[in-house]
Amino acid sequence: MRITSYQNSQVKNVVKLQKRRERDRQRKMVIEGYRAILAALTNHYPLDELYYCPAFFFGKNERDLLDQAAQSGARLVEVAEGPFTKMALRDRPEGLLAVAPQARHSLSQHRPTANSLYLVAEAIEKPANLGTLLRAADGAGAHGLILCDARTDLFNADVVHASVGAYFSVPTLECTSQEAIAWCRRHGICTLAATPHTDRVYTTVDMRRPLAIVVGTEQVGLSAQWLAQADAQVALPMFGQVNSLNVAVAAALLLYEALRQRGQALNP
Repeated sequence: MRITSYQNSQVKNVVKLQKRRERDRQRKMVIEGYRAILAALTNHYPLDELYYCPAFFFGKNERDLLDQAAQSGARLVEVAEGPFTKMALRDRPEGLLAVAPQARHSLSQHRPTANSLYLVAEAIEKPANLGTLLRAADGAGAHGLILCDARTDLFNADVVHASVGAYFSVPTLECTSQEAIAWCRRHGICTLAATPHTDRVYTTVDMRRPLAIVVGTEQVGLSAQWLAQADAQVALPMFGQVNSLNVAVAAALLLYEALRQRGQALNP
């Protein structure tokens, strides 16, 4: 099958899925680009359809990816250049775009492993920051991202893109802040709240125990609830005129300090 018409119902539906309301109504998401789709397949994330346009392919690996997707059960649909450009989110499409089901995971059903390491993100607003947080969590080998009181759509294509594939390798566990606090206490996981409003430098805290590093919204940081109930507050030293770093940068520094203390900085 090859789609050549802009008016094709499948083309129109993919365009509709660019809106959150439609994604939530259909419980679908769009995954665009070679790297993201490969990560989905590698981590056994199901794909419903994979639309492709050979004219936009960057290299020779795309055909192998199509074969892998077909073997996983995805339906392959070739699309002409014009309609594919309409479907794509990027200015320079890669010729690969998949539609997949939304997979949600509740924190209440998750069981931590020994000496676990989690990243907790409260009220994150920007999709690119959420994706970069997932990338940092994957790089540090964290056991999951706990997403509290989310203000951005987990299934936004920009989240997937910014994660550089980590979207599919790091479990994302959704809950409220109070549920996260209770879950960490129940499982003996120490919570460290990142905030500029403390004198306790992050390198002075023991991160070798089961740990959840907690970061907050881009504008105002963590809520009073987290600051009051976390086991400890920690700060990153700031020597310039601004008093905080980008939330994903701060999270990466804290995660890698945990690795350093645990003796995992080299030869992971």
